[in-house]
Amino acid sequence: MDRYRAVGAVIAAAGSSSRMGGRDKLAEPLDGIPVILRTLAAVEAVPEIREIVVVTREDRVEEYRRLLGQCSRLRAVVPGGSTRQESVRNGVRALSPDCTLAAIHDGARPLVTPEVFARCIEAARSCGAATAAVPVKDTIKLADEAGRVLDTPDRSRLWAVQTPQIFDRERYLRAAEEAERRGLSCTDDCQLFEAMGWEVQLVMGDYRNLKLTTPEDFLAAGAYLEGIK
Repeated sequence: MDRYRAVGAVIAAAGSSSRMGGRDKLAEPLDGIPVILRTLAAVEAVPEIREIVVVTREDRVEEYRRLLGQCSRLRAVVPGGSTRQESVRNGVRALSPDCTLAAIHDGARPLVTPEVFARCIEAARSCGAATAAVPVKDTIKLADEAGRVLDTPDRSRLWAVQTPQIFDRERYLRAAEEAERRGLSCTDDCQLFEAMGWEVQLVMGDYRNLKLTTPEDFLAAGAYLEGIK
């Protein structure tokens, strides 16, 4: 659709890195290059992306502006909020008004490919909201607080959601404002659309599109990069 021609990307990089001992995991080297630089380069490699906004913690804004200053499509580095939901909304608001699609991507997913982005953009242009996801490989158990199994969901219908997650920008901001009004706290951005009763399309992602959360994730990503040299 012509109204969805311009796509802006928001890189969410305002997390606390608590599972990395408080170190800024996005500044950590991955095969010699800081994670955030790898992620930015991966997003810059997507031809459809017109501009990029990076959202980080307020105390890292100047550091990230210096670090990312050579990015040709970087529009802004902006401070996040007290939650991921607030941080992403800050980033979406900072995009140019003519970016009618907002592509939200985790700063800790540096191995994303242009092909995954392209599939998500195509789907979002069709229905207004799409996310990368992969079928779950393991059996999932639903348990109570004591660890007792309550149920085993049908694995054939379960997907592990990744990013990018791409939305009609105007509708995203409406959904975010409504979630704030209702006191909803969402762990991913698709939930904002789900809460409004709006369609979200799952798009095949990539099992290599890891989110670097723990030291073990860094080892796995490093081994993958070493293997493709």
